Amino acid sequence: MHDLNYFRDHLEVFAEMAKKRGAALDLDAFRKLDKERRELITATEQLKAQRNKASEEIARLKKEKKNADSIIAEMKQVSERIKQSDERIAELDATQRELLLAIPNIPHSSVPVGTSAADNKEVRRWGAPPKFDFAPKPHWEVGERAGILDLAVATKITGARFAVYKGWGARLERALSNFFLDVHTREHGYTEILPPFLVNTASLTGAGQLPKFAADLFKLENTDFWLTPTSEVELHNLYRDETVPEEKLPIHVTAWTACFRSEAGAAGKDTRGILRQHQFQKVELFKFTHPEKSYEEHESLTRNAEVILQKLGLHYRTVLLCTGDMGFASSKTYDIEVWLPSSNEFREISSCSNCEAFQARRAGIRFKPKSGGKGDFVHTLNGSGLAVGRTWIAIVENYQQADGSILIPEVLRPYMGIDRIPVAG
Repeated sequence: MHDLNYFRDHLEVFAEMAKKRGAALDLDAFRKLDKERRELITATEQLKAQRNKASEEIARLKKEKKNADSIIAEMKQVSERIKQSDERIAELDATQRELLLAIPNIPHSSVPVGTSAADNKEVRRWGAPPKFDFAPKPHWEVGERAGILDLAVATKITGARFAVYKGWGARLERALSNFFLDVHTREHGYTEILPPFLVNTASLTGAGQLPKFAADLFKLENTDFWLTPTSEVELHNLYRDETVPEEKLPIHVTAWTACFRSEAGAAGKDTRGILRQHQFQKVELFKFTHPEKSYEEHESLTRNAEVILQKLGLHYRTVLLCTGDMGFASSKTYDIEVWLPSSNEFREISSCSNCEAFQARRAGIRFKPKSGGKGDFVHTLNGSGLAVGRTWIAIVENYQQADGSILIPEVLRPYMGIDRIPVAG
């Protein structure tokens, strides 16, 4: 969310931002609304000043035993006009807030201008694709052959875009989650959090998921609870409406949760396998930082996610997203894309973003300077460290063997207790 005064005084900046992002902004509607609101506030303040002055006059007349009926009658009318104006101002305030809540963040100056993923900029890559002496199969075929993935029974239990992991497949999902958390807490200095998987409207609004992305979420009927789309929401709201002492910054937290998304905007995409699911598990990385340190912390967070893939021996690349491909709340985003041999392409496994003060302003998260004086909004950063299901896919595809078994990366063997998932008997 943007500061109202800054938005009002820099409409040309936001017009340029909308052009670069490919977003639609009705600035004329804002100007009209803002003009009516400001004029009405001025007129109402004048009426209230008139009423206050009349109240003093009425008190004086009554003290002198004089008739004040005409002034009292007039002030009743004035009070009614004030009431109506206050109600209208409240309506305009709500409309203005909804408008501001729907305006995306301003891209950082280092973000390339573009309209789609084709305009993203690769900044580095690590490793090399594995070499096979056979045609690598997609993860759903490998998983079914090994007896570790059952999509048909998931459809029976719930519906499409859900998965049932079995045996070593379930163990692999759990092993990955534990491995991610161990690396981030023991080596990267994050504090582990286990939050609720249900969040309220205020939390989703503060994190930037509402009102814009309501269609992508699942809501519990007759409640104010929603299934979390990402633990970014819970972690961000740990400090909602709080002022953090500057000496506590930066704050690094991580959480494993299930995540739930309706995928309303992805109909027909990636319908085979488990690449795009209504429910998936993810380890999230989140930082609250001083504004002067946020871009340094952004690079560090991205590297923290990359380390996981390096330890697993998975080929990947890191790309800087262009203005037209960035998320709503982000000022700058790196996507980390892992190699999937069955389709001979890179696919996103983590998205690491610096949201600057955009989320913090929505949620009222400030810091108090050590030197005293006026505080400011913290900067917030988030990234997947990593998406567990997509890492599961990458391991199954990259480490598949000709006989249908799946090698286990060395770092995962203590978590799995085996060095290879066998073909089902």
